[in-house]
Amino acid sequence: MEKDKLTAKYRPKDIEDKWYAYWLERKFFHSEPDGREPYCVVIPPPNVTGILHMGHMLNNTIQDVLVRRARMQGKNACWVPGMDHASIATEAKVVALLKERGIEKKSLTREAFLEHAWQWKEKYGGIILQQLQKLGASCDWERTRFTMDEGCSESVSDVFVNLYNKGLIYRGIRMVNWDPKALTALSDEEVIYKEVHGKLYYLRYPIVGEEGKSIVVATTRPETILGDTAICVHPEDTRFIGWKGVKVRVPLIDREIPIIQDEYVDREFGTACLKITPAHDINDYQLGLKYKLDSIDIFNDNGTINGKVGPYEGLDRFEARKEIVHDLKAAGLLEKEEDYTNKVGYSERTDVVIEPKLSVQWFLRMPDLAKPALEVVMNDTVAFYPPKFKNTYRYWMENVKDWCISRQLWWGHRIPAFYLPNREVVVAKTIEEALIEAKKKFPEEARNYSLSDLKQEEDVLDTWFSSWLWPIAVFDGIRKADNKEINYYYPICDLVTAPDIMFFWVARMIMAGLTYRKQVPFTHVYFTGTVRDKLGRKMSKSLGNSPDPIELIQNYGADGVRVGMLLTSPAGNDLPFEESLCEQGRNFCNKIWNALRLIESWQVSSAEQPNYALVAGNWFETKLNQTLLEIEDHYEKYRLSDVLMALYKLVWDDFCSWYLEMIKPAYEQPIDAVTHAQAVSFFDKLIKVLHPFMPFITEEIWHILEERKADASIMFEPTPKAGKVDEDLLSRFEFAKEVIISIRAIRNEKNIAHKIPLELSIKKGNEELIDLLFDELCCKLCNLEAIYYTKDSVEDAIPFVVGSTEFFVHLNEEVDVKAELEKVRKELEYTEGFLKSVEKKLSNGKFVESAPSAVVEGERKKQADAQHKLQVLKKQIAQWEKLCSEG
Repeated sequence: MEKDKLTAKYRPKDIEDKWYAYWLERKFFHSEPDGREPYCVVIPPPNVTGILHMGHMLNNTIQDVLVRRARMQGKNACWVPGMDHASIATEAKVVALLKERGIEKKSLTREAFLEHAWQWKEKYGGIILQQLQKLGASCDWERTRFTMDEGCSESVSDVFVNLYNKGLIYRGIRMVNWDPKALTALSDEEVIYKEVHGKLYYLRYPIVGEEGKSIVVATTRPETILGDTAICVHPEDTRFIGWKGVKVRVPLIDREIPIIQDEYVDREFGTACLKITPAHDINDYQLGLKYKLDSIDIFNDNGTINGKVGPYEGLDRFEARKEIVHDLKAAGLLEKEEDYTNKVGYSERTDVVIEPKLSVQWFLRMPDLAKPALEVVMNDTVAFYPPKFKNTYRYWMENVKDWCISRQLWWGHRIPAFYLPNREVVVAKTIEEALIEAKKKFPEEARNYSLSDLKQEEDVLDTWFSSWLWPIAVFDGIRKADNKEINYYYPICDLVTAPDIMFFWVARMIMAGLTYRKQVPFTHVYFTGTVRDKLGRKMSKSLGNSPDPIELIQNYGADGVRVGMLLTSPAGNDLPFEESLCEQGRNFCNKIWNALRLIESWQVSSAEQPNYALVAGNWFETKLNQTLLEIEDHYEKYRLSDVLMALYKLVWDDFCSWYLEMIKPAYEQPIDAVTHAQAVSFFDKLIKVLHPFMPFITEEIWHILEERKADASIMFEPTPKAGKVDEDLLSRFEFAKEVIISIRAIRNEKNIAHKIPLELSIKKGNEELIDLLFDELCCKLCNLEAIYYTKDSVEDAIPFVVGSTEFFVHLNEEVDVKAELEKVRKELEYTEGFLKSVEKKLSNGKFVESAPSAVVEGERKKQADAQHKLQVLKKQIAQWEKLCSEG
């Protein structure tokens, strides 16, 4: 863009596609191992079914900030993108699509179904990665991975076989969480517990041989009486002495079951009698094993009642509940109902109530894997940001259960286990290897087996079983453990993720890294918060409270949205999102653009640099250095919101509102070359430190500020380094700034136009030093004709106080004495209140002893200044009262 054609407003649509195409064409995001320090990040692979939502926006903006900063630090930055095959979600999408076409999954062979699934993946998968480009994500797109790529799939099989041979993977009948909609088992971590308002039903179980007598049991799930095989009471409960071994009849179906005793029973709940349904409750299952009870599965896989018991076959479980409650009432076996609130498990994937179900599944033994993975987090080998999440992590890892890794689906990594005609199982990567293994293990029985005699396990592996290998598999570090890329990029540096997958993914990746690389997979984990609406609800499409991220980008520009997301998003804390944040981000872009237009509009002369511009330049340079040091500290502590806020204030307040105003030449007058060059140099540094947050506008401005070489980009420019900070100069400017603000406030109050010059007197005692450094600037910014230094107060002038110094603004018009008196009285009242609050703090011995000495000294300085100011204000009140009395 030519400098004389700068648009009045920043137009993101004009530049975003242009610069992203420029970066891609030149492969600026691509990385290959070389001699530089590597900086590697792997994207938390979004579901192949996914589209961009606000959580993705936040997470990927943070990753891009870290990656772009690393490039500017001279590191070899590599951000690996990819997608997760998402077994449950994807299979559900394909099944629904087929149903629309009149095709039922059960009518297809596995191979035919997978053809449809791959076609769906090719057509719809990966949309989210394309959308991330709109956000400005600087991923190495040439390295895009998919968890069912050949390399990833083979790595998964290798790991399964290895863990099985180590005895860590086993197959067995266990109680699992069953999803009746997805028709698959879930791990404990995939179950979300919600508070549900329901009923507690009190049921009568008739006692066998004692006509008219019954025992009452309270339950929230009356439909499960169909699977009851015992009633349990506490052995020390005096209400049930002698009841052990007594038989009762299950209501409605008349099955005789025993009363047993066990200390597990909670004597305070319900009637202190517990119905035992071993097939449909994990605790009942354990009691069933202990007392050798029958286990009766009453549900089909889809949550309907099966034909094993009772007259309710084919009914959905919740419909069956209504029917059974109706029949219990009719039979006089329902004593009462009570409102009751309890926590019910829901499938994270399909949001239906899960059913505990006995099922043959594959499991991975976790305790031995979890122990070292806990240790490296507790000793900060893997550092969490914020550290508060270490406690959650420790709780999970100390209470870890074996991982149910099988899923009853077709889409996914098929378990590499093969069943033999002799009902044995062998585990191997391929059917050919399985046949060889079978003949080794069973030389007599398997001698004549052929490939057609082996049947592969129908189940696939849990999606997380591939994701836990992600930082290794993306560099092929399982199959080729000593390849150049894994040795160079692993371990990755930073992982940015949400805390709700801390155990699903973070913990398991650490386990896999320690097991297969003998190293942690990453050194820092940044946990993002949840994006919520102004009512505190998590943003979701189902609630209709989430904006479309692509629309936000279209309306506010990618840089505006990125700034809006990060301004109020400290690590680990939820982001209360409102669209006004994006508007704030867009306004910031416009502010920067207007600063560019101003600087580029100035005519440059060879005149000597004025003193006010020299002073302004010295001040801003030290202010810039101070902020660079501050943001470096924030970066080290992963306080990215604080980095952005510090830069926002530096640009908006210090650079635009103060520095540019200080150096701005008079109307239609040129600026000297030295000051202009310095302003351009400052602006250049500012856009460099802003680049990780605002990649598009900074690239555009960088190319406008100066003619660049072909194929140049701001993303490879070194990060500006902090120089010396002159604290005294900063302090003196803050004082001058207060003076300038006070004079401008007087102009506004008195409605005195800036073009009308004023005079200022400053009262100084004999012992006080006179500081002339900012006088010329003060005259320029406040249009002062002269500044006088005096030892006495000035009558017929507007007084004000900064720190302990008195100032008097001379007016060429009559002053409203009563109004000025009232104003000073209000200031006196405020200062008295302020002094009281400071003195209260200083009177607190604990504060004085424990606070840093610099903080305490700061409070004492405030006390002294306030005390002096009170003296000055009281003198001013006396003066104004005297003027009032004189009429």
